[in-house]
Order: sequence, then structure tokens, then C-alpha cells
Amino acid sequence: MESQCTFLFSEGSIDDRMLLGNKGAGLAEMSQLGLPVPPGFIVSTDACKVYQREGRLPEAVWQEVRERVRYLEVVTGRRFGGPDPLLVSVRSGAAISMPGMMDTVLNLGLNRKTVEGLAQATSDRRFAFDCHRRFIQMFATVVLQEEGDAFEAMIAQSMAAHGVSQDTELDEAALASLIEAFEAHLGERGRRVPDQPEEQLLLAIEAVFRSWDNPRAHAYREIHQVPEDLGTAVVVQSMVFGNRGQGSATGVLFTRNPNTGEKAVYGEYLQGAQGEDVVSGVRTPRPISQMQEDFPTAYRDLVRSAAILENHFRAMQEMEFTVEQGEFHILQTRNGKHSVLAGVRMAYDMVQEGLIAKREAVMRIDPESVSHLLHPRLDPGASVTVVALGLPASPGAVSGAVVFNAEEAEERGRAGEAIILVRPETNPDDIRGIYYARGVLTTRGGTTSHAAVVARGLGKPAITGCEALRIDLEAEALVGAGVTVRKNDRMTIDGSTGRVILGEAPTIASSLPDALGSILDWADDYKRLGVKANADTPTDAQQALDLGADGIGLCRTEHMFMGPERLPVMRRMIIAETEAERKEHLAQLEEMQEEDFYRIVGIMHDRTVTIRLLDPPMHEFLPKVPDIERSLAQAREAGDDESMQELTRTLHRAEALREFNPMLGLRGVRLAVLYPEIYEMQARAIFRATGRLIREGINARVQIMIPLVGMVSELDAMEQLIRSVHQAVEAELATAIPYQFGTMIEIPRAAVIAGALAERSEFFSFGTNDLTQTIYGFSRDDAEGKFLSAYQEQTLLTANPFMRVDEEGVGALIHMGVERGRKVRPAIELGVCGEHAGDPASVHFFHRADLDYVSCSPFRVPVARLAAAQAALQDRHGSSIE
Repeated sequence: MESQCTFLFSEGSIDDRMLLGNKGAGLAEMSQLGLPVPPGFIVSTDACKVYQREGRLPEAVWQEVRERVRYLEVVTGRRFGGPDPLLVSVRSGAAISMPGMMDTVLNLGLNRKTVEGLAQATSDRRFAFDCHRRFIQMFATVVLQEEGDAFEAMIAQSMAAHGVSQDTELDEAALASLIEAFEAHLGERGRRVPDQPEEQLLLAIEAVFRSWDNPRAHAYREIHQVPEDLGTAVVVQSMVFGNRGQGSATGVLFTRNPNTGEKAVYGEYLQGAQGEDVVSGVRTPRPISQMQEDFPTAYRDLVRSAAILENHFRAMQEMEFTVEQGEFHILQTRNGKHSVLAGVRMAYDMVQEGLIAKREAVMRIDPESVSHLLHPRLDPGASVTVVALGLPASPGAVSGAVVFNAEEAEERGRAGEAIILVRPETNPDDIRGIYYARGVLTTRGGTTSHAAVVARGLGKPAITGCEALRIDLEAEALVGAGVTVRKNDRMTIDGSTGRVILGEAPTIASSLPDALGSILDWADDYKRLGVKANADTPTDAQQALDLGADGIGLCRTEHMFMGPERLPVMRRMIIAETEAERKEHLAQLEEMQEEDFYRIVGIMHDRTVTIRLLDPPMHEFLPKVPDIERSLAQAREAGDDESMQELTRTLHRAEALREFNPMLGLRGVRLAVLYPEIYEMQARAIFRATGRLIREGINARVQIMIPLVGMVSELDAMEQLIRSVHQAVEAELATAIPYQFGTMIEIPRAAVIAGALAERSEFFSFGTNDLTQTIYGFSRDDAEGKFLSAYQEQTLLTANPFMRVDEEGVGALIHMGVERGRKVRPAIELGVCGEHAGDPASVHFFHRADLDYVSCSPFRVPVARLAAAQAALQDRHGSSIE
């Protein structure tokens, strides 16, 4: 391996994060800025890839490492393994930050000899022994891969024997005994920590490289869609000590509040501690504001450095720092994890401050995360039973069943159950449990602990440091404040206030924050794609309008028949034995439909409303056959002749309508071929409602869309039917009623003959749900329940094709339909109305495919607006706007 694999901090910058990792690149950049960064070097991600490929590192890399260690000896004046020993930290640092997912070893370089040298150099034997026991414990668990529980148990036993509650209270003799116990435990297992610091270092670097492939790191990358082939760098840095008594400390600081976005420093610190103590959540730290009293000079240096870094990176920074004997050092900076609300507020505020441009603010918001802001929040007027207050670690409110271990939370959460994961503290191995839980509660740890950081990054409500409650893991119970909450009991957590509430608390709808409204307005200035909504009721239409929809791209008329007062009429229409009887019931439905259309189209005013005529199979409106048979038996037993007669007719009709494959059976346009009076009724209701609105001075704009068309002759027949009804209603109302006629492209044949269909259609709407089913030959209901997850786990599919558009297959059909449709009718309007229309990655594809709009559920409208703007900005400016 000939290329350089190790780099001093002075040899890199933030632009080198793919090679040096995010942590290493940040340290290099801070060094260039002249900030107080302890010296160190980076073993690159290239070296990691070599290690992964070959299972070892070439001697040339180790020789580079040795040379870098000699450099550290020169600049620190200490020698690796010497009497005043150089000690180093060995930390992971991937190009994309993965907090807590990989491994770290601190205080490396200690052994029986050097610990005495450290004690003499610092005149503090307790401190030296504390560093040594920490090093043995970390080396054993990270490098030797021993279980950590045994070491924690020995620490707990020592604290109990000495009558103390914190490990910081253990004296020199107790720590010396712990070191003996740790070494004896390893000896019993045939393991040992090497004496030679160089051997320790080489083994630790390899261990950190291996940690790229540990299960929690894989889980994190899967959840956050981080590529598997990036590898991690390793940062080797001279130690500074936050555990040198009460005159030293370690902490984490955010340059703005990661929960609210407020422009004020936010963080925590622990005196007499090392960095792992803060993030592990084992001890509850102090708020950063208290540092002004404990370490006034270091606090001023911290705040000054925070301002420098935020202005330099033009983003909220998360900093790790250490104060050793009053002297301030920065160990890391990165763009901080934050809540969705905070991200929105910070992006807006930074535009107002002149720190970033509007387009940068638009690019900074993760579109998918925006939907979290529209989730319900606790009703402030509701009466609730608050049993405890913890630290508000990640905003949002959620209710669910209490579960006490991460594995069960994952299993039950995967199955769709609402789960609250309750733990004393979380660790990186709990990542999947946190992901599948609705929220997290810990009784220990602060707002910068692992649970808080991970929950914020996932948009999950979380409360940490709820010390008023005690967890009995053996009994699976949460005890305190005079109550006991057991496994499976319902509980609500409010991560915005820290309230722990018994039972399920009532919620109310949320509205868009003002800052997000402004950013979405900026997004609209950049996007090319229109964003419409799927809306089937007046309530949906109003919601879509409030969330910024350009119109309604899909109004599913079948959903209008599902109401309790309408479904019986629909069923009587279906079981009707004559056309006259069927038309009698259709007349009742027509009145209801006309009022629906009048209200929906009226709400949208001059925005287009695309109405899809009846699509699903008739049997979906009837009860299931076993249910009908059960009701029929009850009616027979009760001697109810009238009910028996109707139920018998319903049973016969349900059996007659039963299909082997309803998805490809009697539905969509095929219904109208057999029963044209159904589409006639719907068209009449649409035109009458539209005509009424026009006469009231509203510029009503409707499109009538025919579903499941696969032949030109089908579309011709429907066009004639609709035109005939239109002419009759115009004459009846003596009013000109403009409309557009078009079709869905939802079976492959329709895409193939799109040119011929475009001769009759003024618009196409691609139905990507059915296109996905038909091109794969998958039944969605069966596939998602039986084998799709296995396909994804075995990487046969990289994503669920019903959630993210299949660009190779479905995408090819869309490209075909676009090209052939526009060739015949250049001004044809082209959109998509499947579930994919609300998926950001799919929206990017639809932008590239040159569609005119996407149509998604109302709550996904803000998501699609942002995604459409980002797609357009990337087109103009490339993948990076900042």
C-alpha cells in the first residue's frame, strides 16, 4: 500500500471528511483555526478499507503510526511508555457521524510501570489509578471483546463495600483493588492487557476498524441510510484529563438549543469525569450555565470557541470539551443532532442573521422529518395524572405500552404496536429498540446522553434523567411517586416538558410552525413540480389547502360511500337485480355525491380537483361472506323474514362477485362497461356541483379521471359517456361547465399505448401503486405480509418498492408514458398520485422524469414541497448547495 494512510491534524481540513472521517476532519479544521485542540493524528478510512479487505494492516501503515507517535512525543514532551507517560485516546470517526455506534479506548499507554509515572507526574495517585482502571475496562471490552457487565458488577460491589454511591467517590485503595480484580478476572479467562503501549495502540486501532461492522453500527446505517462501504477513520489524540479531581471536568455543548433551536448555548458537564461518563447516562450531569461559577475562565473560552465554530461552519455545532486543572481543550466538533423543530427554527433564524441563504435553509431541512411536526400534541386543557418530571430530552408527546428491554421493543414495535422503551439508561446496542419504540424514558442521564442524542436524531420523543422514578428490571416495573407502572401498562411521555403521565393522554392536532411556513414558501419559489393532495372529503380538502397544496390530484370517490349512512345505500345498489332498481339507489347516492363535490371543489376555489370515478371491486363494499352467513343465521333464529330476505340476496351477490384475483378483476373502467349508469351518476353529480359553483362566481376547475384503462376502446367509450352527461347538465343548468378528461396510467399496457391514449386524454396520472403490483407481479397485501421484509434483509431489494418508486421498472414505464404522451399532445398534464408521491427520494425521480406534479396525502404535502424544491436546487447547483 503506497499512498499515505496517516495524517497530522495540520495536514487536513473539513473538506477531507471522506478520507479523515468527520471527527478527524473537524479536529484538523479547528487546528487550522487556532483553537485549543490537543495534538494527534488520523488513520484514514482508506486504511480501514484495506483492513476490511485483507484482515490486517500492512507494515507500512504501522510504520507511519510509529512515526506519528514520535511526533506526539516531541510536541508534548512526554514519552510513550516513559516515566512521565504520553497517554492517548483512540476513537472512531466515520465520514458521516454515527454517535456512540463504534468504539473508543481512553488512557491508552498505561501499565503497572507507567501508572506510577503518571501518579508521580501529577502528584495524584487516586487520579492515576482511576485512569488505569478505566483503561483496563475499555481495552477489555473493546479490544478483547469481553462482556462489560462483569466489570460493572465489580465496580458496583466495590461501591457497596465502601458505602459510596458514585465511582468518583472510590479512594485510591479501592481503585487499586479494582485494578487487581479486573486483571484477575481477565487472567481467569486466559486474557490480558498487553504491557507494551505500542502493542496496545496497534490492537486498539484494529479494534476500532472492526467496530465498523458491529451490529449496532449496521443497524444505525440501515436506519439512517448510510452507505456500508465508507469505513471509519481512527483518531489518535494525546489525552487531556477531565477526571483530575474537582478542578477538572468534561462536557458536551451545543451552540444552540437542539430541542427548540433557540440561539443560546446548551449542554452539560461533569466534574472529575471523562467523556464516556457524560454520554453514557450513568451519572446525571450539571447544566452548562453552572460552569460560569465552577470554571469561569474555561467557560469564557468555551463560549468564545462556540461562536467561532458556528460562524465558521454556518451550522449549529455539537462540541465535546475537557477542562484539565482549569485549562480548556476541544476534543470534537460536528454538526449537531437536533429535533425537527429546532432544525426548522435554526435554518430560518440563520437566514435572518445573514449566516446562510434561503436556498441553503431549504436544503438543510430533511423533508421526511417535517411530517413529525404535524403529529398530534398533548391537549393543554386535558386533565392528566403526572407522576414524575424528567429532563425534556427530545420534543413530542406519545403514548404506548411500557417495555423494559430494547429487544422486545424492537420486536413489538416492528409489529406495529405503540411501545414506550423504559431503561435506566440506554447504550448504543439499544439502537434498534429506540428506532422501533414510539418514545424513550430513562431514569438516569442528561439531555446530551446517548438516549437523548439518538432520539433527537430519529425524531422520537424522549425524557432522560427522571430520577424520581426507579426501575426494577427483574420485576419489570417502574416505581415512584406512590405508583407502580408495570410492563404493558399504558403511559404517555411528553418530551417537550419532561412530564411522565399515567395512561393515554388526549391529543390535539398540530399546525405548521411559522418558521416552517416561511421555509416552505421559499421552497415553492425554487420547485418546478407542482404538489397536489389526495383528498376525499371536505375536511381533507381544507387540510390540504392549509398545508399548501396546489390542488387535488386524486379524489377517490369510493371513499365517499363508506360512511354509516351511505354504505347501506351502496350495498342495496350492488345487490339490485334490475337496472331500474339499481338506478333508484344510485339516485340517492347522487345527491350525496353532488354535495361532496360541491363542498370539495368549492374549498379549492380555482385550484384543479381531479376526481377519479369508482375504482375498487364491488365486493369491497359488502360484508365478508362468513359475516353475512353469521347474520343470516341470527336472523333465521329470530324469525326476521325481512332481514333474511335481504341477507340472502346479499350473500348470493357477494358469492357472485367473489374473484380469484380482485386486483385484476372487475374494477375501474370495467365496472362502467358493465354498469355504465354508475359512472353516469358520478359524472352528473360532478357537473351539477361544478355548475352550481360557477353560477356562484367561483372559477371551479375539475378533471374527470378514468381508472384502470388498458385499451383505447375503453377510453373512447368512457369519453362518449362523460360527454353525453356533460351536454345534458349544461343544458339543464344553462351554464357552460369546463372540464378536462383523462386517465390513470396504472397498468403496463397503458404506458405502452400512451401515445394513442393521449389523443383522447388531456392529462395522465400515473398510479404507481398498481404499476408496482403489475410490473413485479406482487400482490401488495401478500408481499408486505409474507416476503418483502425477507427480500430486504437479504438485500434482494434495497427498499420496499411500494414505499420508494422502482426506478428501473416502474420508472421505465413512466419515462415511456411521458415520452409517448407528450409526442402526441405536447401540452398534456402529467402527474403521479400513488403513495410514492410523498416519498422524498421518489419525488426526486419524478422531478427528473419531467412530470408536472405529484399528489400525496395532505400530511405529506409539506414533505413533497420541500423534496421538490431540493430536487430543483440540486439540478441547478449540484448535490451540495452550501
